[in-house]
Amino acid sequence: MVDQGQLITQAVSIPVIGDGDNGYGNAMNVKRTVKGYIKAGFAGIILEDQVSPKACGHTQGRKVLPREEAVMKIKAAVDARSESGSDIVIVARTDSRQALSLEEALWRSRAFADAGADVLFIDALASKEEMKAFCEISSQVPKMANMLEGGGKTPILTPLELEELGFKIVAYPLSLLGVSIRAMEDALQAIKGGRVPSPAGMPSFEEVKEVLGFNAYYEEEKRYAAKSSQPVWQTGSSNPFNIQTKGQDDTEQTGQRSTEPIVELLSPDTYSKYGGGDAQNPFSGIWSRKLRVKIIGRDGFEKLDVRIPAGFLDGITNIVPALGGVNIKELLDDATFEVGGKLLIDFNDSRGDRIQVFLE
Repeated sequence: MVDQGQLITQAVSIPVIGDGDNGYGNAMNVKRTVKGYIKAGFAGIILEDQVSPKACGHTQGRKVLPREEAVMKIKAAVDARSESGSDIVIVARTDSRQALSLEEALWRSRAFADAGADVLFIDALASKEEMKAFCEISSQVPKMANMLEGGGKTPILTPLELEELGFKIVAYPLSLLGVSIRAMEDALQAIKGGRVPSPAGMPSFEEVKEVLGFNAYYEEEKRYAAKSSQPVWQTGSSNPFNIQTKGQDDTEQTGQRSTEPIVELLSPDTYSKYGGGDAQNPFSGIWSRKLRVKIIGRDGFEKLDVRIPAGFLDGITNIVPALGGVNIKELLDDATFEVGGKLLIDFNDSRGDRIQVFLE
């Protein structure tokens, strides 16, 4: 409940009341639950007096705790709030209307108010008269109503009707779930029948993006956009490879910006096998091939994609330290004369980045 609640409270900008059931144990467990809900960002918590295992208050066989124990659990919740320096709203619920009687439910509600509860809630009241009687006790404390749509014990009233009776908070717990089930059934029936769901019953993709926050995300992303998304790799004077993107001069000459980095080679030691040292034929053998080094971060984004002549090997670890200890020369010996390209290396480093080296 705490984990899911945190996801919900972070996703919305309005106050969220979390159902704390019966606090998941005794008074000490109630304190732990309240403090957990506070850390999760809940604005309120509902705590009830059912015994474990609890069930829906509108079903038969409800059982509740003894009066004193029920009141002490609300007192523990109030103490937990005070100890945390929080203003979380404590909603005290009793299921004693169905378990015992209306009179018992009214008595417990008064006791919960005296213990410090902020909102009172009697579940499964059976008539408008009972609902009105509930609103008349402890008049300074707001009352909550639960409209269990589709067949609960309590009459289903509109928010305006409930306000007239004296209620301040109302839950319609099955409304969103119910209309969602019906809409999904209708859509699946349409697809099963060889049709598609009616466009009138569906939001456009643009509306979906707006609801999910895509557009707000895009607008905020613009605030941090760099002038160029192409990374510049500068490895220092001791590194034989200086990799950089095309600059403004290149753009002006070509009329367009290259999407691949240029590799500038600065006096490295070379791999001379297969004619690498033949000045008359500098692109024969291994010199006609390229090593493509590609790194995909653990977040799925590309961190590096660069090609260098396969003859330049010493110093490649200055660009990709994780390649230290890998005998690339031996891999080249086996792959140099293969037709087409070959994947030489493919592994995840200690940080979770995927590193691949291809011979092209």
